[in-house]
Amino acid sequence: MNISNPQEINGKFLYYAFIAGSQQLLFQQEEINRINVFPVRDKDTGTNLASTIRAVIDSIKPYRSYKKMIGDIAEAALIGARGNSGVIFAQFLHGVNTQTSDKQQISLSEFADSIKKSIPFMYEAVANPVEGTMLTVIRDWSDFLFSRKESSNSFKTVLIDSIEILEKSLSETTLKLKDLKKYGFVDAGAKGFVVFIEGVIDFIKNRNVRRLTIDKTASVSLIHTDEGLEEQLTYRYCTEAIIKNLTTSTDALKKFLSENGDSIVVAGSEKTCRIHIHTNQPAELFHKLKDRGTITFQKVDDMQRQQEMASHRKWKIALVTDSTCDLSQELIDFYQINVVSLNLNFGDSHYLDKMTIQPEQFYDLLESSREFPKTSQINERTFTNLYSHLASHYDAIISIHLTSQFSGTYANSVKAAQRIEKEFNKPVYSIDSRNLSGALGLLVLKTAKKIEMNMPVESIVESLHTDISNAKIFVSVKNLKYMIKGGRVSKPAGFIANVLGINPVISMDPNGHSLLFGNTFSQRASLNKVFRHIKKISTGKTIWNYIILHAHNPERASKAESKMVNIAGKKPVSVVDISPVIGMHAGNGAIAISLLFTVKT
Repeated sequence: MNISNPQEINGKFLYYAFIAGSQQLLFQQEEINRINVFPVRDKDTGTNLASTIRAVIDSIKPYRSYKKMIGDIAEAALIGARGNSGVIFAQFLHGVNTQTSDKQQISLSEFADSIKKSIPFMYEAVANPVEGTMLTVIRDWSDFLFSRKESSNSFKTVLIDSIEILEKSLSETTLKLKDLKKYGFVDAGAKGFVVFIEGVIDFIKNRNVRRLTIDKTASVSLIHTDEGLEEQLTYRYCTEAIIKNLTTSTDALKKFLSENGDSIVVAGSEKTCRIHIHTNQPAELFHKLKDRGTITFQKVDDMQRQQEMASHRKWKIALVTDSTCDLSQELIDFYQINVVSLNLNFGDSHYLDKMTIQPEQFYDLLESSREFPKTSQINERTFTNLYSHLASHYDAIISIHLTSQFSGTYANSVKAAQRIEKEFNKPVYSIDSRNLSGALGLLVLKTAKKIEMNMPVESIVESLHTDISNAKIFVSVKNLKYMIKGGRVSKPAGFIANVLGINPVISMDPNGHSLLFGNTFSQRASLNKVFRHIKKISTGKTIWNYIILHAHNPERASKAESKMVNIAGKKPVSVVDISPVIGMHAGNGAIAISLLFTVKT
């Protein structure tokens, strides 16, 4: 193979060309974000494409076989795709792979054929294809390559010549879409593709492998714009998932998704597909999807919260917590709290706590599933992505999490915070609440109110450490069935307890470990024991506020509320269904009371 002007290319050539295109796109993601106004003006197309190609880079290594290389690239893109444009790009690569013969190296003619034949894959993946987007530009590029496949066998010549077609097609997107014409921008996704091909062409011209120095061990730096976003959202959540072994066709899946939102893209095949949809009810959507295949990955971005942080920030300090924080959605929205979901798995099916599975769906699955659910911590990259976004708009970040004794979530938050502090030179405080559920919710709420009062961030964090020692939670478990299933109670001990009809009360010790507060022989008796204890420990203190929590047991929660109103002299700040991640161990029917005390002076 002539490396300076190849007439055939192999897998290694493709590998380095892809790295070159990716590097170019990573460098220009900020500009791509700036011009992103379609289909939603959320300014993240550059970030999404960067995340998509970074997922590929992190997963692949060079092979001599062209077919092996394009297959690995296509698979990694499908798994790592992010955003509408990222999923379309992944589907383009999937189409190219599908239409490529099993060869070590291919000619320009074979390459042009595979590109041309990939175009229907892209259009078929999008529920409502729109011209003047990435779809149009890639199609125009494929037409040019196909037209030159017989007149030239030089990859270098034809690809260099193709840039003129790409730039012309890109400039015409402004005229084809009224949303683009309004702002005088070209389509952001199309721009991203052109930038990628420019990087490939630069590599073909210069063949400088040493310049392709992307550090695979580092997280991608996600760049965000400060420009305001004023679009009225029809749907709040940008939702994505990977579904394996579909029980229906991809066309039927697209039709179903179109009934539940817009901006629909279905990439891949029945064996492994990636979906993209804007919707208002992710949990309901995934509850319906669970019987259509195995959901192995989910991602949900709250576009409303993204708009708020970009243009409607109420305060200068961002507040973050995880999904074990139990507060009403009204309070979370009012105080613009950023909630990051823990992962919840039923066998091979993956869910995001409180986002793609709500308590009502969770308890149905808990009863019907053969396998007991498992949880996994929020990873460092998730926090890094969020904190980088927040640091682009806020002066400081406070992030409060469930006890480090139960999860590595807090530790990952700390690692991400340290990275973002260095990168943005802004304070990011990660706090171990040594608690969870409603007690965590009260700590977050009190912090939010102090942010609302415009207190200095240092003072808020200092007082938060005092508040942590005054947060309490007491959980009355209806039975030990789920604690036995989850391994929190041994089967022999659980059997004896169930025979005796024991109803335990669980609390937390000062270091964040679970603590057996006491045993009774009925839930009513256990709650009465809790009420008596709360009266006792309230001496010399004031109940700042409290939350009543229940696991699908609103009737008993209402009775508990009446008792607590007499003790506290006021209504609770919230009565909520307990987080599924907590409810999986407490079990259906559990009741919890969380309090935050202030010491009288």
